[in-house]
Amino acid sequence: MATLAAHNPIPAHWSEGNPTEEELAHIPGEGGWPVVGNTFKMLKDPHAFAQHMVETYGRVYKSKAFGGWNIALIGADANELVLFDREKNFSSEQGWGPILDQLFPRGLMLLDFDHHRADRRALSIAFKPGPMRHYSGSLNRGIARKVEEWGAGRMEFYPAIKTLTLDLAADSFIGIEWGPEADRINTAFIDMVQASVAPVRRPLPFTQMKRGTDGRAFLVDFFTQETHRRRAEGGGQDMFSQFATAEYEDGSLMPVDEVVDHMNFLMMAAHDTITSSATSLIWQLAKNPDWQEKLRQEIESVTGGIGPDGRARDLAYEDMGRLELVEMAFKEALRIMPPVPSTPRRALREFEFGGYRIPAGSHVGINANYVHHEEEHWSDPYGFDPNHFTSEAVKARHKYAWVPFGGGAHMCLGLHFAYMQIKILMAQLLPRYRIALDQEPDWQAWPIPKPKDGLKITLERI
Repeated sequence: MATLAAHNPIPAHWSEGNPTEEELAHIPGEGGWPVVGNTFKMLKDPHAFAQHMVETYGRVYKSKAFGGWNIALIGADANELVLFDREKNFSSEQGWGPILDQLFPRGLMLLDFDHHRADRRALSIAFKPGPMRHYSGSLNRGIARKVEEWGAGRMEFYPAIKTLTLDLAADSFIGIEWGPEADRINTAFIDMVQASVAPVRRPLPFTQMKRGTDGRAFLVDFFTQETHRRRAEGGGQDMFSQFATAEYEDGSLMPVDEVVDHMNFLMMAAHDTITSSATSLIWQLAKNPDWQEKLRQEIESVTGGIGPDGRARDLAYEDMGRLELVEMAFKEALRIMPPVPSTPRRALREFEFGGYRIPAGSHVGINANYVHHEEEHWSDPYGFDPNHFTSEAVKARHKYAWVPFGGGAHMCLGLHFAYMQIKILMAQLLPRYRIALDQEPDWQAWPIPKPKDGLKITLERI
């Protein structure tokens, strides 16, 4: 416990202006053990902890963890209040900063209000139809090659899709050939992601944080040189080249250091969330062979399935929207296992919610996972039913009952890229193989869900 206290994960500058315990006394909740609070309870099983707190204290409660008090706001209305943020009262920068600021500063998720709007608009060029069509070609080639290499038999899906996603990022995001350079970039990137949730928050020798900050230094140098080169040579169709030449509304180029920070953040946000989401979808399809077959039939009706050469046909960019069942199944997997189970913010001004006055400076959070499993919104909260996402069901449900991509101004910029990658993965995988689950996985729920056993499955050649 003393070690954890000595390396408090919340830097001092993020704690300035926090409400005192007296100012939070009227809000129900519990502080947990001395020094560490509820940190270990939350890490052990965050979903069970949230369920206990809601049953005990209601939908607004306080909890001490990670060095300070946090106030949970639970429910679809809470999601709307915080994510839509009509009053511009909830800082994403000051919410995520204690976790990500050392390694991913100035990423799009760590910007607020006008700065966020300006950078988001400039970066959105990378997700226009022209670049997206280019990415779809890269994704089809890369995924087809790797899925064929997997072959029939037993495998651990999570590490396999993690490797594939990193390789795809090198190709589609950065536009470099797979090889030693891509491997070094991937290693640096993995070190940064692992360091972002390390308990020791200073880059002391031999710590994960030291490896993470070294990885960041390498990538900052690489992306800085590449940004200058691509601007001089006119860029390209890969995502990084689009970022490197992004312009603000007045026609000025984004500063090089900001391009670099956005690229580092995008790699982190896209890689880990897509890896988790693809794994949860495969998990559910392996457990639900009837839905697996429905998706296979839809894909074959759109792409033609296996071609004369014995390989699965590519999914054309123009046909992405035709895979309606695949999209519904993916959304349902995201409901069951959202890749970002909870979202932190910091209140800039006092506000009221659920009958409680929440002081300015409070660290607040919403819980997507809890709302994704409420009977109020879902006919089968713990089952896998893609019919939760028919157009009729969506219209009848609270708009903020499903928030795996966030919402409001901070809605995930790359959500359509995520849909595209998953649809291409399914189009390459399902016509080739049937998927069977070897054993039910135990999931690590936080910070981004992943199966502790790697998700053991068997691929059977069709």
